[in-house]
This record gives sequence, C-alpha cells and structure tokens, in this order.
Amino acid sequence: MLQRWHRFICALFLLALFSHSALAAALPAGVIRVTSIEGITEYRLQNGLKVLLFPDVTKPTITVNVTYLVGSRHENYGETGMAHLLEHMMFKGSPKNPSVVQQFNQRGMRMNGTTSLDRTNYYEFFQAGDDNLKWALEMEADRMVHSFVAKKDLDSEMTVVRNEFESGENSPFSVMLKRMQSVAFDWHNYGNSTIGNRSDIENVKIENLQAFYRTYYQPDNAVLLVAGKFDVEKTLGWISKSFGAIPKPTRTLPVFWTVEPTQDGDRSFTVRRKGDIQIVGVGYKMPGALHPDSDALSFAADILADTPNGRLHKLLVETGKVSQVFNYAVSGVAPGLELIGAVVKKGDPIEPIRAELTAAIEDFSQHPPTPDEMERVKRDNANQIEKMLNDHQKIGVGLSEAIALGDWRLLFQNRDQMAKITSADVAAAAGRYFKRDNRTTGMFLPEDTPQRADIPTAPLPVTVMQGYVANTDSGAGEAFEPSQDNIGKRTTLSQLGGIQLALLPKKTRGATVSTSISMHWGDEKTLFGQQAAATMVSGMLMRGTSKYTREQLADEFDKLKFSGNLFNFQTTREHLPAALALVAHVLKEASFPAAEF
Repeated sequence: MLQRWHRFICALFLLALFSHSALAAALPAGVIRVTSIEGITEYRLQNGLKVLLFPDVTKPTITVNVTYLVGSRHENYGETGMAHLLEHMMFKGSPKNPSVVQQFNQRGMRMNGTTSLDRTNYYEFFQAGDDNLKWALEMEADRMVHSFVAKKDLDSEMTVVRNEFESGENSPFSVMLKRMQSVAFDWHNYGNSTIGNRSDIENVKIENLQAFYRTYYQPDNAVLLVAGKFDVEKTLGWISKSFGAIPKPTRTLPVFWTVEPTQDGDRSFTVRRKGDIQIVGVGYKMPGALHPDSDALSFAADILADTPNGRLHKLLVETGKVSQVFNYAVSGVAPGLELIGAVVKKGDPIEPIRAELTAAIEDFSQHPPTPDEMERVKRDNANQIEKMLNDHQKIGVGLSEAIALGDWRLLFQNRDQMAKITSADVAAAAGRYFKRDNRTTGMFLPEDTPQRADIPTAPLPVTVMQGYVANTDSGAGEAFEPSQDNIGKRTTLSQLGGIQLALLPKKTRGATVSTSISMHWGDEKTLFGQQAAATMVSGMLMRGTSKYTREQLADEFDKLKFSGNLFNFQTTREHLPAALALVAHVLKEASFPAAEF
C-alpha cells in the first residue's frame, strides 16, 4: 500500500516537472514568465521590456497598447509640452514604416496616443488575425527606437499642435485647470499643463526632442500589453523577435528629486476672458496616488460632487444657484491636487457661491459620509473597474494608469483596497487636506473686453547700442597708497571756529567727495541713562526740520547726489558746499515731529 502511494506521488512529481519544463520550453529564448493575476500574465525580456498578455476569446478583436513611463512630469525648464510633441511625432513614421498612419488605415485599425503627467501610451484596436497582430508588434518595436523625429515633420505638425493648444485656451474648464495647477504648485512639474507653454512649443529645438526620445523611448522604460483573441505562444514568439532585438540601453534614466513644499496659506486667482459661463473652483493638495489617503479623499470628492446624488448637487444645483458641480483630480506618482467646482450662470453673483462651496467642502469632515453615501461611492467605483475588466479594449488602455504608478497589478490592489475604506477614513482624510491653508481658489469671470497688459519683447543689446555715442571722458581718479606716511603728507589740518578740520585732497573718479563728521555728545555723567534717547535722536533727525518735511528733506538730499547719513556721507565736489549747508541745517533745526515719533 505504501509502495503504491510512493509510486503515485512520484508520478505526480514527474508530471509537474514535465509540465513546468514544457512551459519553460514553450517560451522563446530571452523571455521569462514573471507573474499572473486574473487572466493577465506578465513576461520580461532581457532588454527590460515588460510584456502583459491578456487572452480573451469573447470578442474577435485585439488591443495592442504600449505605455512609456514618461510624461509632462519629466520635462525640463523651457521644454514644457515636449512629451506631448513627441507623441505627435511618433505617427510620422520611420525608415521601415514611412507612412504609418496610412498603413493603420489600410488595415482598418483604430489607433491613437495620449500623454499625461507620468506616462505616454500608444494603442491600436483591430480585427483579430495573425497578420494584423504581427504587423502591429513589429511596427511598435520599430517606432520605439527608429522613428524619424525629423525637423520637417516637427514643422508640419506644429500647426496641429498649435490648434490643440488654442482649443484648450478657448475652453473655460481647460484654462481654469491650467491656472489652478500653476498657482497651486510652486516647484513641482505637476504645476505645468501637459500641452505646455506656447513659446516652449513653438521654439523647441529638434535636437532636444530627439534627445528626449532617445532617453525615454527604450524597452526598459516601456510596458507592452496585448489583449484579445490571439495565440499566446505565437505572440510571444513575435514579441521576442521584434522587441527582443532591441539592445538593452546603457543610459541611466534621469532622477527627479523636486518635492513640493507644504503650502503655507490659502491662495486665489482670477481669470478674465471671453466666455458664456462663470466657474469657481477650489483645489486642495493631496498625497500621491499610492498613499491610502488618496483613495479616501477621492471618495470624499465623489460624495460631494456626484451628479445627481452629491451633497453639492443638492445644495447648489437643485436650489438653482449653479448649473453644474464637478470634481477633477490631478493624481499621479507625486502629490497631486483635488479640484471641486461649480458652473455659475453668467451675470449671477459668484462670491456667495464661492463661500458656500468652500464651507461645504471644509466642513465635510464634521459630517462623515452616511452608510448610503459610502455604499453608493463604493458601488460606482467597483462597477467602473468591473466594466473595464470585462472589456479587453478598456483594460488594455486603462492599465496604462496603473503602469504609470509603477506596477500594473496596482489596478487590482486598488480595487480591493477601496472596498475596505470606511466612513471614518474618508472623514479623517477630508479633515487633513480640506483646510484653509491648503486651499487654492480660482474664478473664471467672462469679460468681453478684458484689461490685458501685453508685455513687449525687449530689443537685443546690439539693437540698443546702434548709434550710441559714448562720453570719452572717463573721469578717472588717481592711484593713492593709503599708508600712514602718505596720508600724513597729503592731509592739511586747520581750525575753523571751534571745529577741527582735516582735508585730504585727492583726484577721485566722478569727483566724489567723502565726508566724515565726529561730534562730542557729552561724557559719562551727562549721558548716564540717556542711551535710549540718544538712539532715538539719531533716528529722528531726518524726519523733518523747521523748513522741510521728511519727504522734502529726502528730495533735497537726492538733488545733491547725497548718499550715506548725516555723519558719514558722499557727494560730488560740485554739490559739497550745499550738502554741508543742508547737513548743518538738519543738525541745528531738526523739528522732531510728533507724528513721526
């Protein structure tokens, strides 16, 4: 009996060993299997590329999505909008695929790319089939490292990018969000919009764009996902052949160490542009997406701004005070921003809405979510994720957000974590972040004739200097060695009334005269207990005289090119007599005005 069990266990062991060996043998060279969760399996190539395969035979379609871990957060000063510009350039082809958009169309593929704070992704949807999938994989591998990124393509695409920029400038919501980010963040790149600054976009150097491409578009900084109806073994073989041929990069990715400091007071801004609506928005800094408070704060924002069940909807929309409430999160790897706002009819008073909106948000922690509110917000979030997981097209693209945070499995971890959030968690998070000194308030006020002050560009130095005729008289002074012997030989001592006078004539630059006056103020007996009074006298001498007010006195000294104080000053030879006379007047006739005391 024991011998029979021994043979059975050995058979199971050999079967398991054979199965593992067969699975390992089925993988192409250089491909390793890493992990698997809920039907999605991760593989890794030797060059660092992560590969996610999600077989789904329920639809005869395939999604290919490549996520690069680079977004507007990675742009340097003067290069805002570069990640988004590069996204456009990736559709301009390569030597192998010079007309990539045309090839997409010929194959009936739907494709696009998107850029956000922390990542850029490219995806295509198409009918399942080996030929289409093989071509899509080869194309993505090719444009990862061989895209043209050429000056002529940048010039031709500039019109498209500029139109996209101007479209955002004409949207009150886009303008509001852009200003909210720039005002709320002092230093971190989350303060920059992904579209970038106009002058950065229009003046970007192609060499900078190419360097950006070579740095970030590499296999060790990318995640490839294939979802839909496909053969896993074939697909891994194509991936190994196309992407595996790309060498592992030798460069080191830049490290960004900027940390946004704690906000030290409430901020506000106003945008005045043409428009048909008013918007008031209130933004609060919040932790990065992986911090547990981030989800709790997201719940609070949803409970407040949901339509039609949110507290603000009932408070402001159903009462007719505003037409709409909304919330939007700037959320990513680094600390972000939760924005909650309302749309107000043009012409209606907006200040009362701002006050009521702010009070409702900042009082939220004192009124924790009800069981119904918690049940609703959890259900809504769970339903969204479930719908994504049931549609390989949606999960193919939606996983890019989790990938951007550092691990695709975070999608599932986050789903499970949100189910555990309590009403107390939500109220506590709201209390920590929905507070005055963490607040940035913005208002969009439509105006037909805003009072702009366009700042002209200053001319170049070469333009300013054209026709300039300089004064050839340098007014240089003499060289003088201030040794005790030289000073003694040059100085003339004399008595002027009761004043001892020492004169040291010297040719100075600009005919500058330096004067020092020493006065006897008393002795230890007369000055005893008078230190405070003596200090105040010195400070009050220039506050006015019998002849001049404080302002007039300052003007008179300026006319005489006077600098310093009454006892140590500089003026010019021309103005010395008048300066001495004015100093004497102040010393004799200071008025010590009571209003200046």
